[in-house]
Amino acid sequence: MSGPIRVYVIYAERARAWRAELAIPAGSTAADALALLARRHPDWPQAALAPAGLAVYGREVAATQPLHHGDRLELLRALPTDPKRARRARAAR
Repeated sequence: MSGPIRVYVIYAERARAWRAELAIPAGSTAADALALLARRHPDWPQAALAPAGLAVYGREVAATQPLHHGDRLELLRALPTDPKRARRARAAR
């Protein structure tokens, strides 16, 4: 393995977004990055540290996905309401 790589971790809620840049060893997985994030940024919301899913540039990935230099790891949260249901309710009004 070579030297460390840089990845960006993103988490957003309705009124705020968090962004962190991490240097991780080459070959690290999304789970490794999340564990490092939890150690280095304990001030992040608990929902971010236990995400409903993970994505790299908007494409859902498994926690075992190896990351590459420059990747943007997105921490996904569960939606508060089903978008289809909300759209139907608005249309019915």
